[in-house]
This record gives sequence, structure tokens and C-alpha cells, in this order.
Amino acid sequence: MKLLVGLGNPGGQYEGNRHNIGFMALDAIAREHSITQFRTKHSGVLAEGSIGGEKVILLKPQTFMNRSGDSVQQTAKFYKIEPADVIVLYDELDLVAGKVRVKIGGGNGGHNGLRSIDPQIGLDYKRVRLGIGHPGKENVTHHVLGDFAKADQAWLAPLLDGIGKHIGLLLKGDDSGFMNKLALATKPEEADKPAPKQQSHIRQARPTEPQAEVPKSGPMADMLKKLLGKE
Repeated sequence: MKLLVGLGNPGGQYEGNRHNIGFMALDAIAREHSITQFRTKHSGVLAEGSIGGEKVILLKPQTFMNRSGDSVQQTAKFYKIEPADVIVLYDELDLVAGKVRVKIGGGNGGHNGLRSIDPQIGLDYKRVRLGIGHPGKENVTHHVLGDFAKADQAWLAPLLDGIGKHIGLLLKGDDSGFMNKLALATKPEEADKPAPKQQSHIRQARPTEPQAEVPKSGPMADMLKKLLGKE
């Protein structure tokens, strides 16, 4: 059994925030795999389901970001899920918007959700870092607690769809395959178009015009021999 955790803040006012991309990703997984029976439990909303034959628990902590660890720890303890079987999806400032990286362990990078989870279950869980881009140090709070712009949908929608469709790879331990699928899903359409054929600048040689046949004897032949000095 795997525990899939999406991080975010509860409440309608935060629903479209960049900080809530973890919630969005979990919702995409639930939609793709028809997991609908969410209920309030363990300081979060959770649902049980199956993906590719693997039993999963989907969890969205409702404790606000800086106390996400309370809900994760309670759920993991109740279902007897080891940290190695916990997968957390969250926003990452230090990745270009739309990029995805998967890792196990490491620091929290200043993320309040991870900062809360680490002391509760340890560091050996899988982290799915979903890039939202960095706006500069002075604008971080406004950026993460601001809604995605309309222009962001060009990469956000295919990214979320891709997570839903390919999460099975991650559950099987194919982290590289999962990241490759998402990279392809968010690739600009222009990259898939064949390059236009370039016109050749080499001028084609004109066909050689047929030359008049030179007579070998007679008055005309004699005249040509005189002109060419061949007499």
C-alpha cells in the first residue's frame, strides 16, 4: 500500500494558489483513476483506491501547510505505512515552472509542508517536486499564495493530466520514466512540428541547348575552314 499526499492549504480562497499545486495533482490522480469516496479523517480528507493493481491512500491534509506532518503521521500510523511507501507532491520554487523532479530524502528547501513532515515520519519518503518558478526573494510570499495566471494553463493543465495518467510508473519505482512522460506532456507543441523544408539556393543548371551540326564537306565547310584558319 502506498500513501499519496498532496500538499496545500484548505479553503476556497487558496484553491487556485501556486502553493496548492499538490492538492491539484492529487485531484488529477483521483479523477484519472475514478477514486471519489473522500472522507474527513486523520486531520485531512482521504480516499482509498487502486492504481495499476497497487492499493493507495490519497490524502490532502487540512491542517494548513505548516502542520501537514500531523495529518501525514496520523494516516501513515493508522494504515501501518512505512516512510518508503509515502509519496508527497508539492510546489517547488527552485524549479522552472512545469518541470518535475523526484527524489528520496534530502533537505526541506525551506518548504513549510516538508518542514512539518520530516520530524514526524523521517526523511526517507519520496518527494515529487512540481516547479512553479522563482519570482525573486522579495516576491516569494505573493508568488506562492497567488493564483496561477491564465497563461500558466498552457503547461499546468497537461502537467496535471500527465501526473494522473502516469502516476502508476512512480508507484512501481520507475521515477525516471515518470519524469520523462511529464516532460513530453508539457513540451511546447512547436517542438513536435517538423522543421520547414529550406529552399535550396543552388541554381539548377539549364539544359544544354542542341548545337547546329557542322557540315564536313561542301561550300559551307570550305568557308568555315577559312574562318578558322584550318586550310
